Amino acid sequence: MDMDCDDTSKHEEKSGEEKRNSIVVILVGAPGSGKSTFCEHVMRSSPRPWARICQDTINNGKAGTKPQCLKTAASALKEGKSVFIDRCNLDREQRVDFVNLGGSQIEVHAVVLDLPAQLCIARSVKRTGHEGNLQGGKAAAVVNRMLQKKELPKLSEGFFRIMFCQSESDVQAAINTYSVLGPLDTLPNGSFGQRKPDTKVQLGIMKFLKKVDVPPNAGSTSGSVQDSAFPQVSKERDTSCKGPDNLSSLSTTAYKGVKESEDLPKHSIGPDVSPDSIPTLAFPSISTADFQFNIEKASDVIVEKVEEYVKKVGNARLVLVDLSHGSKILSLVRAKAAQRNIDNKKFFTFVGDITRLYSQGGLRCNVIANAANWRLKPGGGGVNAAIFSAAGPALEVATKEQAASLLPGHAVVVPLPSNSPLYNREGVSHIIHVLGPNMNPQRSNCLKDDYVKGCKVLRDAYTSLFDGFLSVLRNQANVTSKNLVSEKSMKDTSCGDLKNHLENGDQKTKRDGDSVSERSKKSKGSHDDNSKIDGSTSKSWTTWAQALYHIAMHPEKHKNVLLEVSDDVAVLNDLYPKAKKHLLILARYGGLDRLADVQQEHLHLLTTMHSVGLRWAEKFLQEDSSMIFRLGYHSVPSMRQLHLHVISQDFNSNHLKNKKHWNSFNTAFFRDSVDVIEEIRNHGKATLKDESYLSMELRCHRCRSAHPNIPRLKSHISNCQSPFPPSLLENGRLVPRQDENLSNS
Repeated sequence: MDMDCDDTSKHEEKSGEEKRNSIVVILVGAPGSGKSTFCEHVMRSSPRPWARICQDTINNGKAGTKPQCLKTAASALKEGKSVFIDRCNLDREQRVDFVNLGGSQIEVHAVVLDLPAQLCIARSVKRTGHEGNLQGGKAAAVVNRMLQKKELPKLSEGFFRIMFCQSESDVQAAINTYSVLGPLDTLPNGSFGQRKPDTKVQLGIMKFLKKVDVPPNAGSTSGSVQDSAFPQVSKERDTSCKGPDNLSSLSTTAYKGVKESEDLPKHSIGPDVSPDSIPTLAFPSISTADFQFNIEKASDVIVEKVEEYVKKVGNARLVLVDLSHGSKILSLVRAKAAQRNIDNKKFFTFVGDITRLYSQGGLRCNVIANAANWRLKPGGGGVNAAIFSAAGPALEVATKEQAASLLPGHAVVVPLPSNSPLYNREGVSHIIHVLGPNMNPQRSNCLKDDYVKGCKVLRDAYTSLFDGFLSVLRNQANVTSKNLVSEKSMKDTSCGDLKNHLENGDQKTKRDGDSVSERSKKSKGSHDDNSKIDGSTSKSWTTWAQALYHIAMHPEKHKNVLLEVSDDVAVLNDLYPKAKKHLLILARYGGLDRLADVQQEHLHLLTTMHSVGLRWAEKFLQEDSSMIFRLGYHSVPSMRQLHLHVISQDFNSNHLKNKKHWNSFNTAFFRDSVDVIEEIRNHGKATLKDESYLSMELRCHRCRSAHPNIPRLKSHISNCQSPFPPSLLENGRLVPRQDENLSNS
């Protein structure tokens, strides 16, 4: 999901003008399934106010009763809070009173932590200090007894939404879903993720205990335990929970249709499919309807580009959609794809309304493509009119935030707001507008049957479309973070916790993220870390690390922190500046999370960012001519969204506290903007350095003398009058550029 988590302060400022949508989330799972850890992770980072109701601690920190839980939960709901019911709730009778807490204004959800029995027992046996003292030898018998009564929840009990988690990755996805849920946001209703509703309770689990090799971290529900530690359960799940050829989100009937390269029948996919299990792009044939592009030639281009991109999208899927079962374009593409042996699990055709693929056809597509007009406006006919109508006014508003017009052969990715009907009903998170070539003389930019140029433009259109989908995949992968660190580590980020600033100092926003040591492990041995989705590692961005992205994509919501905004960039002060003057120039382009994402096509953007940075540096120089500035990028940023640092070289700041802070701006880890532009222009990518540079010894940026700690270094640089090293005096790396001014400063 791509929900904006930075709206909290905005809504709070309305002083109750809009009422929060409180929800009750009933956690269902055996002891050791991770219910308390689930609550902890969500409450640590969620912008929504939560109350955790735990019977083990409800009585002033001691075990209490169910009536006490109900009373406390009702009080929390009256206060406008959402509630977690942290009990086992394994049978319907245990759940019914909590379900009845919901009314017309309160949704009741269930999150089912249906993890392997051996895993739950292993955790329960090994853990210490449990709130309910369920640990050690007695835990195994208790867990075993409770699982005999397991009754999975159903929507008919009164639930608005049920989310089944049958693996550690499912649990993490559920945590992410609720962590980014804002005070006014809602989730789609329905049952999600139950891969085998009729699974029987595993009996006689005790006989496996002697065979279980408990991993070292199994004693804590916060640890990540791999399924391989419990081979018997893993083997059973591998064969029972997935469809043919491991295509887990398709039923046998649907898969058969794909394998035979035929159109999937409507309703071939059940309603209990996990919505995020297989990222999918649904797209219509570009330009073959109103723009009258030759269908035979168009099918060649589609298959050519699909063949290229199925190798890049990992486990994601591309689906060509048409309304008609007799569609000629679908028939041609199917036949040509079969001839080229394109993987029919990653690409297939589908008959249906592209705006109702899930509700009417059971096909979950988180991204759909729109055959747009150049104005990016509603109207006309066909796909464009249908998508704008189905998505509601929210799509037009969101589109305006991204672009005002579109050239043939180009595409623009638009995150779909959560208040869009298309988002809520179909689960569509992004629309990609794409404009193809026109062969219709009644429409603008007609190519007059010039198919040499037309085929090139059509190839460019599909390239832009599929690149846009790759950027969505990359961003969604970034949201899934498994490495949590303390508030202190989060404060150490070089750009600061902007989310905290946006939410008016709310300390709860200073949350988990990848530690420096973890990120260093990921990049160790890779000095040129230009990683992409197709065959390399992807960086994980936690909730707090998304703040710059939200500012860049939605500047109208953050006017209080912005100094300047345009179609290309947004400018703001770093919340934790490392010098007297420290600005960030944000790129307002989707899919550019960091310098590793930049390619030659972004050269104009880089030069624009550099020009804006120079203009602000010159403005500061008019106020204080003794200042010197440097413009550059961190090789491995701590926050998502490409941003340029404009930083004065005095480094006089209370926020510059440790070696990492200093070395991130004064070693090769910091890439000068002028050098990056030159490398992109000549080689199409920038040379990046790993985080080993952050642990280098402290050296003065002028005379290069070594110092044992930050206080000694700060004392030295406040008096050092040495000229800057020759390397910094070249190529305009320092502003002002006059060498004589710099050497005498």
